[in-house]
Amino acid sequence: MVYRYSSRKKRLDEAFLNEKLINAKAYDRIAGYFSSSVLEIAGETIEKMEGDIRVVCNSDLEIEDVKIASASMGAMRKEWCSIKPEERYINAPHRLKKLYDLIKSGKLRVKVIPNEVFGLIHGKAGVISLKDGSKTSFVGSVNETLSAWRLNYELLWEDDSEEAVAWVQEEFDYFWNSPYAVPLSDFIVEDMKRISERKIIHSVKEWKEEENPASTVIETPVYRQEYGLWEHQKYFVNLAFNDHKKPSGARYVLADMVGLGKTIQLALSAQLMALHGDKPILIIVPKTLLWQWQNEMNSLLDMPSAVWDGNAWVDENRIKYQSSGDKAIKKCPRRVGIVSQGLFTANSEKIQPLLNMEYECVIVDEAHRARRYNRGLGKENEKPVPNNFMKLLWELSKRTKSMLLATATPVQLFPIEAWDLLYILSQGSDEVLGSNLSMWRRKPGEAIDYIMGKERLERFDPEVVDWIRNPFPPAKENPLTFGELRKRLNMKDKDCIIRLEQLDKIKNTPVGRRIGRIIDDNFMTKNNPFIRHIVRRTRDFLENNIDEKTGETYLKKIKVNLMGEDDTEAITLPPYLQEAYHYAEQFCELLQKRVHGGGFLKTLLLKRVGSTMIAGRNTAEKMLNDWGNIGSYDDEDFEEEDITEDPLNESESKIKDISEGEKECLVNFIQTLDTNKDKDPKYQLVFKLLIEDHWLERGCIIFSQYYDSAFWVAENLSNDLKTEKIGIYAGGEKSGLLLNGIYERKSKEEIKQMVKRREIKILVGTDAASEGLNLQTLGTLINLDLPWNPTRLEQRKGRIQRIGQVYDEVFIYNMRYKDSVEDRVHSILSERLENIHGLFGQIPDVLEDVWVKVALRQEEEALQKIDEVPKQHPFELRYHVHVGKVDWESCTKILDRREKKKYLMKGWNNGTIIINSKSCNKFI
Repeated sequence: MVYRYSSRKKRLDEAFLNEKLINAKAYDRIAGYFSSSVLEIAGETIEKMEGDIRVVCNSDLEIEDVKIASASMGAMRKEWCSIKPEERYINAPHRLKKLYDLIKSGKLRVKVIPNEVFGLIHGKAGVISLKDGSKTSFVGSVNETLSAWRLNYELLWEDDSEEAVAWVQEEFDYFWNSPYAVPLSDFIVEDMKRISERKIIHSVKEWKEEENPASTVIETPVYRQEYGLWEHQKYFVNLAFNDHKKPSGARYVLADMVGLGKTIQLALSAQLMALHGDKPILIIVPKTLLWQWQNEMNSLLDMPSAVWDGNAWVDENRIKYQSSGDKAIKKCPRRVGIVSQGLFTANSEKIQPLLNMEYECVIVDEAHRARRYNRGLGKENEKPVPNNFMKLLWELSKRTKSMLLATATPVQLFPIEAWDLLYILSQGSDEVLGSNLSMWRRKPGEAIDYIMGKERLERFDPEVVDWIRNPFPPAKENPLTFGELRKRLNMKDKDCIIRLEQLDKIKNTPVGRRIGRIIDDNFMTKNNPFIRHIVRRTRDFLENNIDEKTGETYLKKIKVNLMGEDDTEAITLPPYLQEAYHYAEQFCELLQKRVHGGGFLKTLLLKRVGSTMIAGRNTAEKMLNDWGNIGSYDDEDFEEEDITEDPLNESESKIKDISEGEKECLVNFIQTLDTNKDKDPKYQLVFKLLIEDHWLERGCIIFSQYYDSAFWVAENLSNDLKTEKIGIYAGGEKSGLLLNGIYERKSKEEIKQMVKRREIKILVGTDAASEGLNLQTLGTLINLDLPWNPTRLEQRKGRIQRIGQVYDEVFIYNMRYKDSVEDRVHSILSERLENIHGLFGQIPDVLEDVWVKVALRQEEEALQKIDEVPKQHPFELRYHVHVGKVDWESCTKILDRREKKKYLMKGWNNGTIIINSKSCNKFI
C-alpha cells in the first residue's frame, strides 16, 4: 500500500515518524545528514523501540581518510570539532547526553561515508520493522533532523509492499556494508558526553580555586583542530605546574628527544603559571625560533604573547609597541614575552633591565648553548668558567620562581654539561643541588662518578650523610622511606635540607641509623638530583612500553624506513658536475690559505653546492658580484648564536678583496654549470621516487636547507607534473603554490591547510618548515641535502613521525653527492653515527664542527672531534618515571576563553606605550 505525506498538511513527525517507531523492532535509515536534533521529536519513541537503529549518512571525510583506520578517526574528529559542538549544543546538553547513551548502549549505530564516494546522498529513505513484525519503507526529501521532520516543507512517500521494502533495504545495505562506510570515532562519542556535562568557569579567579590544567586547554586548537596531546606531554605539564604552585617553584631540564613536542609542553606550562601568578613570564629562544614560538602559542593554545624584535615588542597580531628609553624592553604588552638568545650571548646592554626584574617563570630553549669554557676530562671539579649566556642565566635563576631549561642534548660531549644545567637551576633553589655547602655543588666530579656507577659510596663513608641530607629527597620519591623520615624529623614539604642540629638529636637512634642505610638502596643512582630534575623521554621508550592503565603504548609506533644511507646510494655526479664541484673545493682551499678565521664564510660555497648545483651557482654569482656584502648573505641555515666569530671581523682587506685565483675558480664554476644544461641528478632521483616508487600517492615533503634549492626542485616538478599542485613552505613571505609552472604566493597558513585537506601532496620546504609544521597526511620525506647541524635532520623527521600520522610506516631518503663533503663526513661517521644516536637519542650539535673540518680538509681534527664523543651514555635516566596516563579529555569545566585571553594580555607594567601598525596609531 502506498501512502503520501506532505508537511504542508500535517507535521511529518506527528503524521509518520513517531507513530511508526513506537515499539518498532528496527529502523534502518539512509540520511543525507544526521543530527541529534531528531531526538527532540522522537527521543522517547526511539528509547521505547525494541530493536536497534542503524543510520548511514554523509561526511566531509575524503576517500583517502577511510583507507586507513587511524586516518578516518582523525578526520572525523576534525570534522566534528569544526562544527564547534561546544557552541552548537550549548542549549541542548540533554540531547547530546541522550544520543551518547543510545550509542554507548549499542541501540543506535551510525556510519558515515565520504561525500566524494557517491556524491551527496540526496536519496533519503528508510525501512522500519514495525511492532507486529511487518515492515514498511519510505523515500522522500526528509533528512534525519528536527527541522526536516518538524519545520521544513518536505514530501514523504511510504510503501509497505514487499517489493518496495526489499528495494529500499538493498539500497541501505549497499551503503552500510560499503568499505568506505566507517563508524563514528570513539573521540566523537566521548566528546558528546563531555559537552553534555560542560560548565563554564567565568573568571580566572574562580579557576584558581581548583586550577585544573585541563580546563584551560581542552577546547584550544591543539585539541579541537589538531590531535590533542601525548601522555608524556600532559605528564610534564602537570609535573611542572604542580611544583610551581609550591613555594619553591618548578626547576626542570626538559630533555626529550627531538620530535616529542617540547615547545607545546613549555608553552602550556608558561600559560598555566601566568594564570596562577601575576609576575611576568620570560621565554628565551634562538633568534630563528622567535616567531615560530609565538605562532605556535597563538595557533595551538590561543595564547597571546609578544616578541622583542630588537627595538620594540610585537604582539601576536603583529602590532608593534614602540617605547623610548633604555627600559623599553621592560614594557612588554603581554604576560608572556619572548626574546632572542642573541641578546644574552652578545651580553647586550638592552637586557640589563630584564636582569633586574622578578619573574613567575623563565623558560630557555636550546639551553645547552649556555656552557662553560673549561670542559674536558679531569676538569669536572673546577669552578665553571661560564660563557655570557650561562653567566646571565645564573642571574635570572635567582630572580624567578620557576625555571625550565629545554634541550634535546643535555650532554653534548661531557657529563659535566648536565651538571652545569642543574647548576643554573640551583641558583634560585636549594632543592636542586642543595645549599652552597652541599656535596652535590662542591664535588660535581664525584657526584657524576657515583650516579654513573663508576664509583660506589659505602654506608660507613663519613660523607654519606652529607650526600643524603643536602638536598634530602621529597616524600613523593619514596613515601615509606623519605616520607616517614621527614615526619620523624618534623620536616615540612618545603624543607629540602636536614639541618646538622637535627642530625645531632637523632644520632645513635634508630632513625639516625636508618638514614645511613638509605645508601644501600642505590640512593646515588636512583635518588639523585639529575634524575629528579632532568626529564628525558625517548621515542623508542614511548613506542615500545605499555601503559598499564590503558594497555597501549605511550606513543603510537611509526616505523621509519630510512634509505640513501648505503655507500652505493650516494649520487654519482656526471663528469661536468664533478669538474664544477672541484672548482668549488679549489675556491675554498684558496680562501682557507689566505684567511685564518671566518669558518662560516670559507665553507659557505661548499655547503650550498652540497645541497644542489643551482644553490651553489647562485652563491658563486653573489660572491663574484657582491663579495663585500657576502657576510650578510641570507643563509637560512645560519644562526648567529652558533657562530663564535664574525666572519668580517678580520682585516677588511683580507676578507673583502677577493683574490684573482679565487675569482677565477668562481668564474670557472659558473661557466661549467651554464654550459651543461642537464638536470641535476638529485632531481632525477626525486622524480623517480615520486613517480616510479609511488611516493606521490602517499604524499611527500622535500626538505632543503636553502630556498634556492627548494624553489628549483618545486619549479621543475611543476613543469613535469603539470596537473599537480606543488607547495612551497619557507621563511618570510616566500611560501607559495606552483601549478603548471605558474607561481602564486600563499601564506604559510594557507599552505598548511591545503596539505591537511590533501589538496597538496608534494610540499617543498626549507628548514623554516622543520619546526611547527604538522604533516600527518604525508607519508614520505626526501632530504635533498644533509644539514651540517645534525639536529635539523631529527627536526625534519619529526614533521611526519608524529601524533596523527596516518601511516604505520614512513619512508625517508637522504641524498648526498658522491665524493662531496657530505659524503666524506658520512663515510667518517657511518660506523659511529648509529651508536652515537643510540647513546644520546640524537646526534650532538657539536658534531656540526666535523663538517667544517672535513670541508677544510682537516680530517684528523674531524676524527679527533668524533672520538671525543663518549662511548657510553653518561646517564641512564629513568624515562618511565616521567610518563603516565593523565586524563584531560573528560574535563567538563572549561575556563572561559575570552577571560583567559584577557588575563594573558595584561602587560608587564602600566606605562604608556605607543602602538604602531598599518591599521592603527593610538596611545593606550
